[in-house]
Amino acid sequence: MKKAFQKDDALLHDILSTRWSKGDFRIWWLGQSGYLIQWEGKHLLIDPYLSDSLTHKYAKTDKPHVRLTELVIDPRKLDFIDVATSSHNHTDHLDGETLIPLREVNPQMQLIIPEANREFVANRIKADINYPIGLNDGEEVTVGPFRFHGIPAAHNELERDAQGKCKFMGYVIQFGSWSIYHSGDTLWREEILEALKVFKIDLALLPINGNKPERRVAGNLHAKEAVEMAKSIQASMLFPCHYDMFAFNTADPAEFAEIAKEEGQAYEILLNGQSWTSAHLKQK
Repeated sequence: MKKAFQKDDALLHDILSTRWSKGDFRIWWLGQSGYLIQWEGKHLLIDPYLSDSLTHKYAKTDKPHVRLTELVIDPRKLDFIDVATSSHNHTDHLDGETLIPLREVNPQMQLIIPEANREFVANRIKADINYPIGLNDGEEVTVGPFRFHGIPAAHNELERDAQGKCKFMGYVIQFGSWSIYHSGDTLWREEILEALKVFKIDLALLPINGNKPERRVAGNLHAKEAVEMAKSIQASMLFPCHYDMFAFNTADPAEFAEIAKEEGQAYEILLNGQSWTSAHLKQK
């Protein structure tokens, strides 16, 4: 199993050491598509998967989810979270074993979801159906300093419910002068690029594990597509994600790095539990 860059108390100490700093934001990769953003004393969790629920669920099946990288932290230790997101209903983006304990230690925490998934989300996390804040594509909502814009996602299709609401979404998240795009799980679609063209994206968080039918799971951008999408939306910085979690559904970040270099796309590859600060973006 791959070692985390830092985990448990070391990771917690790192987060809390800059909790009240101002000016730049910090972001930590927590594994898969999960990130923690820290901005002027406030904390946002994006699609956190901080358990082994899928490994346990599929342990005795023909599709085992063998974990590749260490779990970085128990969600019960994150008792300072203001808001979290779920981009869609798949467990590595909507994990009851992560979100239920998070809510227990953060009773004030808000949760942003695709409106189409409200009933499913409430059932999974054992919450009142009115608890989540639902968004559709083209809509926006503000929670504390964070403004969320709904962006459609294709996993594998741009799927909508009977009312036309997206079941799979990404979010553009704005705070201060910054804009971050987290695509959720998605393939390339022109409709997504169209929705993003009105934003100046400082940091794009895009999956690179690809779309292989033999895996028998919905797919994502592969490394070259992720780089091409980042360039298409003129993202100042690109982080790859959705790899090194499960052995059957991963990708080589070194291949991604080579493509990004060839295409002239600024990028950073984080290890699980590692942070990055927007001060680096100013220096480039």
